[in-house]
Amino acid sequence: MELELMKGDITQIHVDAIVNAANSGLMGGGGVDGAIHKAGGPEIMAECRLIRERQGGCPTGEAVLTTSGLLPAKNLIHTVGPIWKGGNNDEKTKLQSCYLNSLKLAEEHQLSTIAFPNISTGVYGYPKSEAAEVAVNAVKSFKSKSLSKVIFVCFDDENHQIYAQLLSE
Repeated sequence: MELELMKGDITQIHVDAIVNAANSGLMGGGGVDGAIHKAGGPEIMAECRLIRERQGGCPTGEAVLTTSGLLPAKNLIHTVGPIWKGGNNDEKTKLQSCYLNSLKLAEEHQLSTIAFPNISTGVYGYPKSEAAEVAVNAVKSFKSKSLSKVIFVCFDDENHQIYAQLLSE
């Protein structure tokens, strides 16, 4: 499985699935989540409402799949990252679960390419270096039969530099 790093807007990536750093209510919000809902259109929210009605949302660390609406990606995987509370509240395990459960969902749907944002590093306050290390290690540990490429998409220079350093090691 090839790992790739890009700097830019995840809503513009042509892959089988992009991952949305969602909130547990799947209601759209700020940051990546808001950008994805805005660019993807109302079809995404309509599917999220159905998921909420069926299962009450998406718990931290879990992942669900919806349409990608107007996005160039074929699918959208929503995962809920942990809110940083100092590192003593199982944040690392929950963040690792976000990546692994998103990859498992992609595998279940036989997808070959997936793009991840920097989950939990915005308003959820997860330290960027620690989050990047969790992300890269989780993806590297995942054994896939269908996935051929995982892209880490960084919106800002700081995250891009952190990932570039980690991926060159």
